[in-house]
Amino acid sequence: MVFQAWKHEREKRKLIKSIRERTAPVIHLTHNDLDAVGADAIHRIRYPDVFTLFSSVGKYPYYLDMIAQVPGNGDTISMSDLSYRPGAEHAIRRAKENGWKIEWRDHHRWHEDDIRTIRGRIDQLHIDTGTCGCGICAEDLIPGDVVGQEIARVVCDYDLWRHEDPRSHILGLVLQDRKNREHVRDCLVMGVFLDKKIQDQYTKIKRKMDRVLKKTEKCASVYPFTRQVAVAPMFGYPSETAAYLREKIGSDVEILVSSTGKFSIRSRDPISHLVAREYSGGGHPHAAGGQFSWSRLDRLSLIIKKKNRFFPEIAERAGSIRDTKKR
Repeated sequence: MVFQAWKHEREKRKLIKSIRERTAPVIHLTHNDLDAVGADAIHRIRYPDVFTLFSSVGKYPYYLDMIAQVPGNGDTISMSDLSYRPGAEHAIRRAKENGWKIEWRDHHRWHEDDIRTIRGRIDQLHIDTGTCGCGICAEDLIPGDVVGQEIARVVCDYDLWRHEDPRSHILGLVLQDRKNREHVRDCLVMGVFLDKKIQDQYTKIKRKMDRVLKKTEKCASVYPFTRQVAVAPMFGYPSETAAYLREKIGSDVEILVSSTGKFSIRSRDPISHLVAREYSGGGHPHAAGGQFSWSRLDRLSLIIKKKNRFFPEIAERAGSIRDTKKR
């Protein structure tokens, strides 16, 4: 515990030092998937120098708070592909008081109350659920740019589950390994979507993923409600695994649960964000995530039995929740 606290504090000081010594006038705080990488490519086409922080949805308030501690001197914090988290407004207030301009672009569904909370505190808020985060960035930052439009089209194909462009599948899978982020991003900036390194990484990762898909199918529990729900342990590749289960099992909803209590949900009907919202989460109507209140026994049961008490509970909610686009 002492070592972890020391390590955490050292990383915190290192990050603040990096932010303080940056030369870039724009800090791009974004998610960590293909949508985020595409959004970062858009930023780098627009601006000559960008300081990027890739973050999980749960951790971005931590990074925002670190930035807020450093004088902004009129520089910009540009946030993308990150939905509102309770308490984010406090870090935003500190950042504004410390001289930062703040822009926020997102395509997740927000509560009207959250929109009102944030809109008056920042310089720009652009929410559009009809496209991906990268698409919003392209529209705002480089409107009419041919390369930017193509990046947004390919990224949205993957992020919105359209699956019409084979390049998006390759890039989405390659970015399951975070070490590939910068390479893919730099390729996109140049208008390159596939190269030898990307192809080689895809072949390597797909081989591993195929084993994961078959393993997940064997461990899946299927619950027949109004919608057929498949719940399984998460071994990796959530989007690809959900698509695989839907094809093999014929499920309407796929829920993948990690040993930490986090889960990822995909659904044919636009109900994923509604289910996730009941477990301190959120996201898109067809793809979202949340967090169970986990115990050691729950974790042990998942590891040994490949299921626990939360499986039938969330399956019932997902299988019977009312389908409405107005919520």
